[in-house]
Amino acid sequence: MSWQTYVDSNLVGTKKIVKGAIFGHDKSTWATSPDFAVQPTELEALLQAFRDPSGIRANGLRIANQKYIALKCDDRSIYAKLGSGGLVAVKTKQALLIGLYDQSTQPGEATKVVESLADYLISVNY
Repeated sequence: MSWQTYVDSNLVGTKKIVKGAIFGHDKSTWATSPDFAVQPTELEALLQAFRDPSGIRANGLRIANQKYIALKCDDRSIYAKLGSGGLVAVKTKQALLIGLYDQSTQPGEATKVVESLADYLISVNY
């Protein structure tokens, strides 16, 4: 299965995630939804937040030129809010998954989708 299939089927295909992406820890793009442009500086800040979340806790997080309010930050997962939607980012052994959700999805539903894909990728050493 291609990386794009994971974004299209396992994230966006669930109808709980409106846009998704998978990046390598080296900031390379493995797959992304159309019109979901995460800037290199945004990706760097997100990766840094897994090591030290103090910056996004104080100043929020920018992804695709939208500012999110950080809700949960640890070395595996970052959850953030924007209006009635939000973002779930999960770091695996080699990848970084990002899923955006809108007001039609409960945060817990979006979290389950992204965290489940991350668990699977970790189980196969990604």
